[in-house]
Amino acid sequence: QVQLVESGGGLVQAGDSLRLSCVASGRTTSTYNLGWFRQAPGKEREFASAIYWRSGVTILADSVKGRFTISRDNAKNTVYLQMNNLKPEDTAVYYCAATTGTISKTPQSWRNWGQGTQVTVSS
Repeated sequence: QVQLVESGGGLVQAGDSLRLSCVASGRTTSTYNLGWFRQAPGKEREFASAIYWRSGVTILADSVKGRFTISRDNAKNTVYLQMNNLKPEDTAVYYCAATTGTISKTPQSWRNWGQGTQVTVSS
């Protein structure tokens, strides 16, 4: 079991940047791979990015590739999502998620979720 706490969301203008953080806590012998999903009003939750904790290999959705970067700090048990050149279509609640298995783009495959943090991008 792992607990996830997100922070860093807010209201910004198009073209601005935000950095989201997700702190993982709890004791486990398993390796948790971490990812970010987002859900806009009236839409399904969609995959944004993920990282294999041991290797650092990253996966990004086509919609955010070139603008978003995922990274982790092993000592702090924290994963970051650096979001640059934000667009109105990025507006959503962003969720941090953890899985002990392989990374999947389907939300139902992930075991643990944070509470979400709101990102709003005005035009």
